[in-house]
Amino acid sequence: MNNPPAQHDSPHAASHQPRSDQSELDQPGFVPLTTYREYPPDEMLTRARTFAAEMQRRRTVRQFSDRAVSCEIIESCLEAAGTAPSGAHQQPWHYVVISDPEVKRAIRHAAETSEAEFYSSAPADWLAVLAPLGTDAHKPYLETAPYLIAVFAERYGLDSAGERITHYYVSESVGISTGFLLAALHHAGLATLTHTPNPMGFLNQILERPANERAVMMIVVGYPASEVRVPDLQRKPVSAISTFR
Repeated sequence: MNNPPAQHDSPHAASHQPRSDQSELDQPGFVPLTTYREYPPDEMLTRARTFAAEMQRRRTVRQFSDRAVSCEIIESCLEAAGTAPSGAHQQPWHYVVISDPEVKRAIRHAAETSEAEFYSSAPADWLAVLAPLGTDAHKPYLETAPYLIAVFAERYGLDSAGERITHYYVSESVGISTGFLLAALHHAGLATLTHTPNPMGFLNQILERPANERAVMMIVVGYPASEVRVPDLQRKPVSAISTFR
């Protein structure tokens, strides 16, 4: 059983205890919050429901059009991804945007080689789970789509002298940022596919990324093909993915 809170000798004694929130505000490097917007409760609910409905329209696709997409759209979505919270605000992510046909061709070749090995040796139960999604070792979308975005996690940082800087909660931070990016791309009107070939070390080599970065996934980005079809899947309801206590 928890001990009861300590009693103060004077009713004013508590006022002499420093408040942690106020002490933080008084520290150098803190500035007033000017970006927060509060909405009336009914508007909050409307905004929440509208955003949820918007995200319910998001679907992963595997057939892409080769229609051009403005690079400014991709840059703005990456700006949104960069607003994600991260451990100690170290922002341990790096996004490489690929549109060069030769580089995309090299990535496709390496990815299909990796995937062919996977599909030839993967456990039968794992292949059975993948079967309804229509996936196989052939990845033509890696060349067809106008953009590939390779997501890298910075396992550690480097200071000006080349010494290692420990990064904390890297996987969690990069995952949150990538989620922001997927939501931003969808909100902009683009289709996406998250692709995770295993292993992914070839991305470091092809994209000439440093040793402190680890490839996490590729995001295929573009317009869906005109005849695109997607698996008939159902998402879990809120009651199945959450518990209120």
